Amino acid sequence: MKTALVLVLVAVGSVVFHLLSPWWWTPIASNWHYIDGTIEITFWITGVVFTAIVLFTAYCVWRFRHREGNTADYKPENKRLEGWLTIATAVGVAAMLAPGLVVWAQFVTVPDDATEVEVLGQQWQWSYRLPGQDGKLGTASTQAVTAENPFGIHADDPAGQDDILIQGGELHLPIDKPVKILLRAVDVLHDFYVPQFRAKMDMIPGSVTYYWFTPTRTGTFEVLCAELCGTGHPYMRGTVIVDAQADYDAWLAQQTTYSQVSALPAPADREVAAAK
Repeated sequence: MKTALVLVLVAVGSVVFHLLSPWWWTPIASNWHYIDGTIEITFWITGVVFTAIVLFTAYCVWRFRHREGNTADYKPENKRLEGWLTIATAVGVAAMLAPGLVVWAQFVTVPDDATEVEVLGQQWQWSYRLPGQDGKLGTASTQAVTAENPFGIHADDPAGQDDILIQGGELHLPIDKPVKILLRAVDVLHDFYVPQFRAKMDMIPGSVTYYWFTPTRTGTFEVLCAELCGTGHPYMRGTVIVDAQADYDAWLAQQTTYSQVSALPAPADREVAAAK
């Protein structure tokens, strides 16, 4: 009887805890409310199944407890019960997977009017590259990364000369404009994650992954790395600021382009010049 009561308390306590828990999602700041909906569907399905199983176990512990004179009835098979359990399980799994597949199709289908923004992850900082006046990013590769060219931009590509470079600073985005985030990593796996945007993706060295979102709320949001990327992983944080269009344009006009950076003398040359 005590065991059955404990099981009932576990089921009821779990439901109450999740309904009253202070640890919930941050307020959403992008178009991906679909992801919240998918998570909620999974939560309710698994929650109902968990509660039903625990309560059923409690019932069985109480109903079939040991009593003098009772004899256990052993039934190795029950095809009817197995059939219903198979159907119920299939329906439950399909109900959890189907919304996710629909959302995933939307997640990787980028709108035609989305602006490309490249995020470069390296131990242990974030860097960003935005298109310049021509509206497109120049080609780049990990093999071309050097101390003087940390983004690995191909100098012979004219489209890259006006690319705007932000190394270790804040990324600004305009509100209500779709953005395609191109993700690159220089050294190990990273994962660019802003909880309020409900979107993230692994960054794989040698590859370019992507996702897209539309910022829907102005404000300052923290960037986290969602992959364990080394000893400095907890400190790999950054900032994304969503601006009104006028504020974004003013910020963009103050940034430095690749051609301006590449025209500067190398650090060693500047030290020699300063010594003279």
